[in-house]
Amino acid sequence: MKNGPLAVVAAAVLWGTAGTAGLLVSADSVALAAARLVIGGMALALLAGPRLKRAVSPSLLLAAVAVAAYQLCFFAAVSRTGVAIGTVVAIGSGPVFTGLLSWLLHGQRPNARWALATTAAICGCAALLAGGDDGGAPSGAPGGQAAGVAFALLGGLLYAFYAVSASRAIGRGAESDAVMGVLFGGAAVIMLPVLLLNGVSWLADPKGLLAVAYLGLGTTALSYVLYGRGLRSTPVATAATLALSEPAVAALLGVVVLNERLGLVSIAGLVALAIALVVVALPERRRERALESLP
Repeated sequence: MKNGPLAVVAAAVLWGTAGTAGLLVSADSVALAAARLVIGGMALALLAGPRLKRAVSPSLLLAAVAVAAYQLCFFAAVSRTGVAIGTVVAIGSGPVFTGLLSWLLHGQRPNARWALATTAAICGCAALLAGGDDGGAPSGAPGGQAAGVAFALLGGLLYAFYAVSASRAIGRGAESDAVMGVLFGGAAVIMLPVLLLNGVSWLADPKGLLAVAYLGLGTTALSYVLYGRGLRSTPVATAATLALSEPAVAALLGVVVLNERLGLVSIAGLVALAIALVVVALPERRRERALESLP
C-alpha cells in the first residue's frame, strides 16, 4: 500500500470526531468508552472472519489486554488532571514510547527528522489543548495530579505497546485486518463486563444508540482498519506521530460544529502541529519516490 501515511491520518481524522459524537450520549465516559470498544471490537473480529484464528498469538493477546487497559488508564487520568492535561500527556507520550519500544525491542531506530518533528508535534498538541478552558484538574480530584499524570503516562506506554505489537505482527506477514480483529475483539471481551456493570439503559435513546454505533463502527472499527493498513508501509513510530492529528481534528470540529473559539495559543499550536505532521510524513514519501525510480 503506497499511501500508508494517508491511511494513518484518515484513521486519526475519524478518532478526532469521537468527542463531538460523544456529546450526543447521556452515559458516563467509562460506559461510553466500553460500549464503543465492545461494538468496534466485535465488528473488527467479524470482519477478520476465519483469518482471526490464524492471527492469534500470545503477544497479540497481551496487546489486546493493553487496548482495554489503555481506556481505563485514560479516563483515570483525565478524572484526576482534567481533560487537557490528561490528553496531552497520554496522547503526547504515545509517539515517544512507540519510538523507544520500536528501537529497544526491534532495533528500528527513529531518525533525527522524526525526533524533531515529533517534539514539535507534541508541543503543538500541548499548546492547542492548553489554549482551551478545560485544562484544570477537577477540584478535590482523588490522588491528585501526580497520580493522574502517572495514569496518563501508563496509557501512553500501553498505546505504544499495542501499536508496536500490531506493527510487528503485520511486518511478519499477518493480515492487518486479522491483527486488528485479535486486538480489539479481545479487548471487547474484556470490556463487556465493564459495560454491563455501568448499565446499558441509556442505549434505549435512539440518538444515543446512533452515536454509539458511529463511535464503534466509525471511530473504532473503520479507523483501525485504516490504521492497520497504514502500518503495512509506515514505520510504527511515524504512524504514532501522524496520529497526533486527532486533537487537531477535534479542535476544528469544536469551532465548526460547536461554535467554540480558539485562542491565539491554540491557533499557534494547531499551525505547529500541522507543519510537524507534514514534515514527519515526508521521509516516507521520498523513499517511495526513490523506490519507484529504480529500474
